[in-house]
Amino acid sequence: MLVIDSPSELREAIKQLKQQGKAISFIPTMGNLHSGHIELVKQGQKVAPITVVSIFVNPMQFNNADDLNNYPKTLKADCQALQAAGVDIVFTPSSEVIYPNGLAAQTYVEVPGLSDCLEGELRPGHFRGMSTIVNKLFNLVQPDYACFGEKDFQQLAIVKQMVADMAMPIEIIPVATVREASGLAMSSRNNKLSEEEKLTAPLLAKVMNKLGDDVINNTTQHSLLIHDACRELETGGFDTDAIHIVDVSTLQAVTSETKQAVILMAAFLGATRLIDNKVVTLN
Repeated sequence: MLVIDSPSELREAIKQLKQQGKAISFIPTMGNLHSGHIELVKQGQKVAPITVVSIFVNPMQFNNADDLNNYPKTLKADCQALQAAGVDIVFTPSSEVIYPNGLAAQTYVEVPGLSDCLEGELRPGHFRGMSTIVNKLFNLVQPDYACFGEKDFQQLAIVKQMVADMAMPIEIIPVATVREASGLAMSSRNNKLSEEEKLTAPLLAKVMNKLGDDVINNTTQHSLLIHDACRELETGGFDTDAIHIVDVSTLQAVTSETKQAVILMAAFLGATRLIDNKVVTLN
């Protein structure tokens, strides 16, 4: 496995692989890897003989300096896990390499509409930062395929739209959320939970699944259903941040034309913000 931190070295390695006619799958990450990330790798390996993973904690998508500074960095363990998984190249650039002129002078990419709603309202600038770094990494890696987890549903939707709008010859492969045995969606943030909080955390998925059943059976009273879900979460120890039921394609309000809706959950357990989502087909 090659570990590369220089864009020029990465470009040369990619150039040689392309000359050999080898397709490339790509998984962008911010490190602190868990089994969900390894599942992304496995899906990438199914479609291409070469797998590239990036590890870069992107300062542009953090609107809280403390969150950026406190983001766990486990590069050695991450590389060991990726080598065991059979990854071919790991790209580990520094922020100075990615943004040599600083963030203020950096050209950015923004997907209108999809980036402005939901999480975009709660975290201004987050999706601009995400779109920009993904675009830059796509330019460096030149992948044929890129794998993204469905747990970050809005992120996945934005990346798919960006690729379509920019006519990138990349197939985006959605990968189903990997869950703990308890039903809790795997996330690097789960490491921040106390032992007591880890016992409470599966309630988020439980409430979400119940809400999904209720939405299928009652397609019009969404505000009441959300109210009940918030109350159940808060009774169980969560502080609800946001619950949305939106059209799966537009991420806007469900209409009579909506065939599928997505339930987007975000709630704090102590100081840790957990997210999850579920797609439901409406009758």
